[in-house]
Formats: sequence, structure tokens, C-alpha cells
Amino acid sequence: MTQKNHVTRRAVVLTGVLAAVCGLAGNNARAEEWPTKTIKVLVPYVAGGPVDSVTRMLMEIVSKSVEQPIIIENKPGANTVIATTQLARSAPDGYTFGVVPAAYTTNQVLSRNLQYKPSDLAPVSHMVNIPLVLFASVSTPANSVKEFAAWAQTKPVSYASTGPGSTGHLLGEIFSLAAGLKATHVGYNGSAQAMPDLMGGRVDYFFDPATGGMPHVKAGKLKALAVSAQQRCDCAPDVPTMAESGYPEIVQGSWIGLMAPAKTPRNVLDRFSAEVAKAVQGPEFAKKLQVLGFGPVGSTPEQFQALIDRDVAAYADIARKADIRLDR
Repeated sequence: MTQKNHVTRRAVVLTGVLAAVCGLAGNNARAEEWPTKTIKVLVPYVAGGPVDSVTRMLMEIVSKSVEQPIIIENKPGANTVIATTQLARSAPDGYTFGVVPAAYTTNQVLSRNLQYKPSDLAPVSHMVNIPLVLFASVSTPANSVKEFAAWAQTKPVSYASTGPGSTGHLLGEIFSLAAGLKATHVGYNGSAQAMPDLMGGRVDYFFDPATGGMPHVKAGKLKALAVSAQQRCDCAPDVPTMAESGYPEIVQGSWIGLMAPAKTPRNVLDRFSAEVAKAVQGPEFAKKLQVLGFGPVGSTPEQFQALIDRDVAAYADIARKADIRLDR
């Protein structure tokens, strides 16, 4: 082989290496520039509800930090499946994200025919915890979970939820099983519809976020018997947990998290996760959350995925014990 050929081959190899290095550098440069345009966040509920309100407050803070507009697009329906399906089908370019509540995990357990797979989505951040309170009608003579169970065991009772497959549905069912109640599930399209029936005594109990019910408790229109969380809620420090009340198996709460389409660049997920955590844990947002009775979290993608996996396992156990499915 001639010296000329050696030189030519070396030139080709060097050119390829330089091209690859420049390509990587270009990709990294583009990644570091993110975001360069408006970001969209899908919310699976109507505007004005607690999840929508919290998301808007949070994204307003994040928007200032990343120096790009963040718009909220409400896509309610089908126990959050409509919004999550749209998110799963969105381009993984780092400009479309979606809010998922705990119903994201119950849907995986209860529905066989989802139009997306969990692998179609990537976790970003566990943003907020939402403690659920066991509310009871003031028409019941009980002032504790133990008293309520004893009273309800003597008659048929009913419980409300925000729809089949919701967290409140599963908690209501597992409580009825644990307490030995003959309870009928009554699903509503939201807390706003369920609360009047609970206050009117047309249903007897309801696991729901503290936000909607505690003002009615303070007004003497409802009773708060327990919180289905590991710890008492700052918004209702005198209300015991379900574990303190004799039901250690009922420690499931609700939460709000942020997801992205699968294959969204990892550095984008990490950057957005860090921005969300910074905003969630900042004093401005924490003060607003306290009013709602929500708890700030802010997590890494791995921590959020671990929560999802734990909840899927817990709800699968509840669904098996209660024999609940949405599409038999």
C-alpha cells in the first residue's frame, strides 16, 4: 500500500471522527438551549378545579425561571385517559408535557383497553401530594371512624367517589370491606357534584381531598373522620389518620405528577424536573399550597417512577380484594 493511500485513509477516519464529535457537540448545544419556544402542559380536568389551579400556579413560576411561556391545555374526560392518551401520542421534542394524578395508576390496574402503554410515557416529577379525608354526613351519629363503622354495620350505606376507577372509589371500597359494611358505590363527575349529596345525607361517606370538604367541616355541614395518609394533614391537624383509627391498610393518598412522551431527551427531563422541584419547594408556591391543604414534593424522574410502581402494586391488591374492574 502506498504512502498516499495511508494518508487518504487517515484523512477519511479523522474526518469521520471530527464529524461525529461536531454532531455530538451540536446536539448538546441544542439540548443546552432548551427551551427555545412555548411549552404546552396538558391537564386532564376542567379549568378551575384544584389540579388545574395548582398546575397553573406552578407553571407560572416555572415559566419565569425558564424564560419561555407555558400554556395549559385542558383535556378532561374518561378518568384522565383522554389527556394521557394525547400526551402519549405527542412528539417527544421536549415541548409537550402532561399532568397525571393518582388515577394514572388506577387506570393501569382497572382498564385492560387503554389506548396507550405505560412505556409510552416518561416520568418527570412527583409535584404535589394531596391528602384524602374520610368525610361523613352530619346526619350520622358517629364522630370517629370506629363509631362510624359500628353505626354503618347496622344498615345499608353508600359512598361517593369522583367516578369509577378513581382513588376515592378504591378507598371507599377497601374501607367498606375492612369495616364489614354493605356499601353501595355512587360515582359522580366531580367533588362539586358529590358534596351536596353528602351534606344532604343522600350518601354517607366520601374520600376526597381536604380542599373541597374542610370548609364545610368548619361550617358544621360535614364531619372529617380521618385522613388516608401516613401523617396527619397540616390543614386538619386534629383529624387522625386511618392507621391511627384502626385501619393501617388504608394509607393511600392522591398526588399530582408530571409526565412526558417516551423518548423525550433525558437532559430535558432532568432540567424540567429540577425547575419544577425548585418552584414547588420555594416559599411562594408552598404558601399557596398550604391554603389548599396540599403538600409540596418535587422529585427526580426515578423517584416519581418508584411512586407510580408502588401505587400500581397497592391498587392492584385493592382491586383484587374488592373485585373491581372497569372493562370486564
